[in-house]
Amino acid sequence: MADYYTHFSCLLDVGTPANAVRALDLYTQLSVDGVSEDPPSDGFALSIEPEHGGTRPWMRDDVTGDQESLITFVRICAKEFGLTGRWCFQYANSCSRPRIDVFGGGAHVMDLATGETVGWIDTHGWLADTIADDDGGAP
Repeated sequence: MADYYTHFSCLLDVGTPANAVRALDLYTQLSVDGVSEDPPSDGFALSIEPEHGGTRPWMRDDVTGDQESLITFVRICAKEFGLTGRWCFQYANSCSRPRIDVFGGGAHVMDLATGETVGWIDTHGWLADTIADDDGGAP
């Protein structure tokens, strides 16, 4: 049996160390809310690490992180702290054993002031669309 993974690692500058501590509280509430979902959210890990500075919480997962939960959290923080500019993250999908159509990744860019997605790409979908345009079949 194969195990499937979604890996990501990113930072969000929330402006002040006090906001970073508040972000931990917001994360805890989001995690509690995620447990009540059916099925429960896989979530992600969050911490404040000295090497990233006291204003930039580190969000990551090396097993099977929930990208939607990450995006929701960043939107909550952006609204709570009045953040502006763009924020982005990349992710990788992998598998513990060779399988067809399970490796890939993508990226997401968000406008923090509006919470709107500026752009995103998923390599699996992109590859399928591109190969279908050529009528060459599945990779």
